[in-house]
Amino acid sequence: MAAIASEIERFNHLSATWWNSTGPMRPLHVINALRLQYVIDQIASHFGRERATAMAGLRILDVGCGGGLLAEPLAQLGARVVGVDASPGNVAAARLHAASQGVAVDYRLGEPTDVLVKDESFDVVLALEVVEHVADVPGFVDTVAQRVALGGLLFVSTIDRTWKSFVFAILGAEYVLRVLPRGTHQWRRFVHPAELAAAVSRSGLQQYDLRGMRYLPLLHQASWCRDTRVNYIAAYTTKGAHALLSDRQGWSVT
Repeated sequence: MAAIASEIERFNHLSATWWNSTGPMRPLHVINALRLQYVIDQIASHFGRERATAMAGLRILDVGCGGGLLAEPLAQLGARVVGVDASPGNVAAARLHAASQGVAVDYRLGEPTDVLVKDESFDVVLALEVVEHVADVPGFVDTVAQRVALGGLLFVSTIDRTWKSFVFAILGAEYVLRVLPRGTHQWRRFVHPAELAAAVSRSGLQQYDLRGMRYLPLLHQASWCRDTRVNYIAAYTTKGAHALLSDRQGWSVT
């Protein structure tokens, strides 16, 4: 099992709140709006598509899909989305909401190694806010990276393991401002960007974009920034395939 049992149980208890944009998941709704636009922009540029039709026909895997906050809008934009999550409550909530909206998403309950068909690959793989909830980060990263088709994209977002993330993501968010339920994160499970890049590189992918995210809890606003010491997102693709894009964007490349 990649997912930690206590984490699965905690998300089961929260599953009914996934689509309540003013409840415990409110920060995720705010962050998700920002990340959705980022994913669309990166996909459009990488595959040389018009932004309005960038998702059409693409196979997308969302690992740790939760209640479907990102999987569902990507499917609405024309992608063929498979969402995987180890929490029964999360998958049930995702399926229920998708059905209520008439959106087709292939949600699968379990670990990627168990619910994905052998050699099943995807144009885009998402692992957003999930690596900090698994027991074996390098093993998990290798598992999801192996599902990226040749020339495809992998997106990973998580939290850096720094003093700043402890102050802002745990003390501030969970105990002072209480915008997240207490116990949402464990600081020791946070992952440095360099650790993540090293794990992904062993699977033959290369980081081409890395940026931090700033979240203002009192205003419930999120924006991109260069400081990756709290929240960050990284994008990866086949080595050498994306140098021109990274140069144009002016973001860090390793």
